[in-house]
Amino acid sequence: MALEIERRFLVAGDGWRSQVRCSHNLRQGYLTTGPGRLTVRVRQARDGAWLTLKAPASGDGLIRHEFEYPIPMADATELLALAPAVLAKCRHVLNLPGGEWVVDVFEGANAPLVMAEVEVSDLQACEGLQALAVPAWCVQEITGRGELSNAALAAHPLASWPAAERDGLLTLLSTQV
Repeated sequence: MALEIERRFLVAGDGWRSQVRCSHNLRQGYLTTGPGRLTVRVRQARDGAWLTLKAPASGDGLIRHEFEYPIPMADATELLALAPAVLAKCRHVLNLPGGEWVVDVFEGANAPLVMAEVEVSDLQACEGLQALAVPAWCVQEITGRGELSNAALAAHPLASWPAAERDGLLTLLSTQV
């Protein structure tokens, strides 16, 4: 069974930019989603398209079942048109130790949100701060926070949040560096 073990963080500043290895513009559409349920996502990039199925494997959001399949670009385009919730972001793949690090810079109604994710193959490495060096620009861990999942942000983008919640999050990011 395919498992995704991942920690997620809010990012402040641009200290991560010196570690960028490559970047990809992504469009993601969510065909079905819900807290604690199966999520079906279609993702489209310049170099390919994928259909992904995810489901919780742990109550804390740290581990999920993940099945990902390449699909034809034309199918992805049609599925994105059918998706009730879509988001766009630029994904930056980083040269950092401890796992597969990426930083997502959200566009459109989710701008100026920036998040980092690290995917690891070993649960101990993910849970142990000694084994996983978290960069200073990762200012707040958000692993397991459903309202900040990509699926939730596609359905309820940052721009649609109540002003106090949105401003509180953005203030946190602008004052931490």
